[in-house]
Amino acid sequence: MLSFTAPSIYHSPKCFVTYGTMGHPDPKQLPAKGKPWSSFLAQDFVDLVLPQGVAEAVKDRLEAAQLLTPTYHRVIMKLGQVLEGDFFTEYIKLGNVIMLSAGRLDADDVFTLKDGTLSLYLAKETYERAGLIGKPYGVKGKRGIKPRWIVEYDLRHPSMLHGKKGFERLLSACHNVLNKPVTWLFRNISEVPSSDPLQKHFPVKYTSAPGLSKDLRTLTPRLAMPHTALNDLGHLEFDEYSVDIYEWLSLIRLQSPRVAAGDNVDQYISTYTPPGHVEEIREEALCKLTWEGFMPSSWTQRLLAEIVLAVTPKQWFALSTTAFAKGTIGEASECTLMRPPNAPGEYFLWDIHGHS
Repeated sequence: MLSFTAPSIYHSPKCFVTYGTMGHPDPKQLPAKGKPWSSFLAQDFVDLVLPQGVAEAVKDRLEAAQLLTPTYHRVIMKLGQVLEGDFFTEYIKLGNVIMLSAGRLDADDVFTLKDGTLSLYLAKETYERAGLIGKPYGVKGKRGIKPRWIVEYDLRHPSMLHGKKGFERLLSACHNVLNKPVTWLFRNISEVPSSDPLQKHFPVKYTSAPGLSKDLRTLTPRLAMPHTALNDLGHLEFDEYSVDIYEWLSLIRLQSPRVAAGDNVDQYISTYTPPGHVEEIREEALCKLTWEGFMPSSWTQRLLAEIVLAVTPKQWFALSTTAFAKGTIGEASECTLMRPPNAPGEYFLWDIHGHS
């Protein structure tokens, strides 16, 4: 058989599904490793879907935990200014911030800072002029695609100080090549210094107030996984359940009329119906909370912990996160977690790894 599709230089997107259990979470001492906590590293667009009846209780708990309206800043700085003075000392050496410069990873010179690690995504021309030591990044071996490079520095390493050869080389590149002012998104996840070094750069503060969609009359299928799906011969049933529920949750996030109660679209246009038997599908009022902004993984993980504690064991919820760009914060470009009803310790986790 011949294929008439052009050969792709990208890996196909993949979805990894995890079924597991988690213990009672403590928002003040969340585990740094292990699923589902380690998966919530991609967070710039966050959707929370849950039954209408528990929405107010969840909002009140998030507001009490100061998680309902996260904030971040937009600031214009040169890369060299990040590496000098009180900003470098207070925010990088002593504190902890995340920063992302404007641009596309596959086309522009983009800089990220996370956990003290500075990553420079550079075009070949910029990389050669800067004189830094890095490694190839992204696709290669295809005509028409310009090669790109990534350079990384652990700025908290003892050698990253003025006067040290490697650090002076980085400063020289910032002074001679990477010397244009760029727009950054900035989020401090440690204590703010008494004399905030950020203020001298005139930052603009943004608040990610959640958008609320109430009383979404939705056709809800049976969310509990069939018991036979966990048997040795139930792999196909587990795959079918995972695909169907993820598709249904995605349509709710999009607020598609195909999952709305009373939808009577012509089957010539769409033949979609919620998964499962007709007698198991019920009408339910749902609520969707949406955050958009630059939030750290610690905020998303705490958000999940507070939601788990606020939603009663009989109810269900789904939390989804999407990143600006794969590679800047975490490995997955999208992540969705659902806790089914009447199963307080169980969860389903979908990790979507996009093109790389």
